[in-house]
Amino acid sequence: MRTRVTVATVSGALALSALALPAAQADAEPGAITVSNVVINDGRTVVVNSTGFKRINVSMTVKAPAGVKDADATLWHGGQLPSDDDLDDESWPDMSGPETPDHLLDCTEVDATTATCRATFVVRPWRWEGSTGKTLVTVTDKSGGTFRNENVKTFEVKHHTIVRVNASPEPVRKGRTITGKLTTAEYGYGYAPLGYQHVKLQCKKGGTSTWSTLKTAKSNSEGGLRTTTTATYDGYYRFAYAGDADNAPSVAVDDHVDVQ
Repeated sequence: MRTRVTVATVSGALALSALALPAAQADAEPGAITVSNVVINDGRTVVVNSTGFKRINVSMTVKAPAGVKDADATLWHGGQLPSDDDLDDESWPDMSGPETPDHLLDCTEVDATTATCRATFVVRPWRWEGSTGKTLVTVTDKSGGTFRNENVKTFEVKHHTIVRVNASPEPVRKGRTITGKLTTAEYGYGYAPLGYQHVKLQCKKGGTSTWSTLKTAKSNSEGGLRTTTTATYDGYYRFAYAGDADNAPSVAVDDHVDVQ
């Protein structure tokens, strides 16, 4: 049995209040529909670039003693669930993308009471960055019973970041500092400086495979990085940013330094 189920993606207000998760399946009443094993984006943080659409895989297991008839899901964020009119409006700014605007979820029957359901959402992710995504799921069984939970699963959505390192002019002489820059994606506007963030300067000596942290630098208001640790031996240098609540981690493409 394969069930085709409509899936929409929408954006709500930017408040991040969390909604209650459903009760554990062990507490479910006899005959109740349950949803479990919900996985968003293959279990990874959703990282939003500055342009284009974002594909987000969704999967879940649905159980219904009367048999699973159909199910639908909505990815959303904010403090208030969008209205039914918003959910049905294809012009809504974060609806699924142009390749498959109705974007259907496939449910495959495992046995008489269980189905696995999957879809790939294609969304315009603007206004999603730095927020907590939520997953609304509605299931109908073959007896007409329904299950609805506004948030069966939360997931992180963060800005993509880029950190660069530069050791110049080369060859680098002893006493020169290593510089770089940290930027973050702003959807529709490219990349902007990311200031006041702590970033590690790391080095890998020539002929080795181990990176060592030399010092932690803090980006200035323009995203600029500058350390007082000088290059004292040949090797590879890079900056590594651990990320924060709004911004994803990133590591610079390393720069080889020939110290003279």
